[in-house]
Amino acid sequence: MTNLMKLSIVVPIFNEELIVAEFYKRLDDLAIMLNQKFNIKENEVEIIWVNDGSTDSSFSLLKEKCSLKTNYVLVNLSRNYGHQYAITAGLENSAGQFVVVIDGDLQDPPEFIVDLYSKINEGYDVVYAVRKSRRGEGFFKKKTASLFYKLLSRIVSINIPVNVGDYRIISRRVLENFLTMNEMHRYVRGMISWIGFKSIGILYDRDSRYAGETKYSLRKMMHFALDGITSFSSAPLKISLYLGCLVATSGFVYACYIVFIHFFTDKTILGWSSLIIVVLILGGTQLLTIGLIGEYIGRIYEQVKHRPLYIVDEIYGKNQEADSE
Repeated sequence: MTNLMKLSIVVPIFNEELIVAEFYKRLDDLAIMLNQKFNIKENEVEIIWVNDGSTDSSFSLLKEKCSLKTNYVLVNLSRNYGHQYAITAGLENSAGQFVVVIDGDLQDPPEFIVDLYSKINEGYDVVYAVRKSRRGEGFFKKKTASLFYKLLSRIVSINIPVNVGDYRIISRRVLENFLTMNEMHRYVRGMISWIGFKSIGILYDRDSRYAGETKYSLRKMMHFALDGITSFSSAPLKISLYLGCLVATSGFVYACYIVFIHFFTDKTILGWSSLIIVVLILGGTQLLTIGLIGEYIGRIYEQVKHRPLYIVDEIYGKNQEADSE
């Protein structure tokens, strides 16, 4: 896309029919705020909706709005690929000098884009939104998220900010570098941190969901966390090595103890219980190590197939041409 707009806003959507109408309304309010504060006209801001294989009426609602708004674009994926792929599809189809990524559940307030845009005009390439509070989220989710971010910050070699999601604004040069990264297992916030350049975070209060239920189940959250760890750190492989060394050393010490008991004391060596314990420990350690290695090999297998990250069914909106990635 040769004609750059001042701002692009990427919104991934998956089964959010209860939220779409309210999101439209708040984007209209945002357009007024951007015009008043920065003199940015509505047609200089493109809204890129990415329908990630929704099975409800989200697609029809989005398509209808895109037919009425000249600055609205709908990228319709051929199926549900997942949140990180939907973000990537939106970024690849954006034409803004600056690009915002915001989730489609309205937990991230669209009005905060004014603050993000104001800050990036100070010369930053990345301005990310730091969650000061997380309304509507239970104790378990808050605690596990906090533990994950702390763990990730300790084992990766790059600075991935804590309590930060995908809500951020990036410059065009950050985007262009991001688009050269084609790994299959994507952790977008980590990939942008890896790129570097001048960045800063600003605090905001994350709202509870406007309507509907979260699309991130416990299984999906665990898979997402695993992608984040394995994409930026080989620490699990090192841990398995250390664990293997620990078990081998323990086994050697225990063997020495058995030999000592047999030859230098009159104590009876209990065979079955001790044998089962050793077998279980060794077997569990081996399976854990093989599993960790398998995760990395599986990611290599997925990557070397060189399949496209996603496939676009069609792009709706004026001045857009259908394309597939």
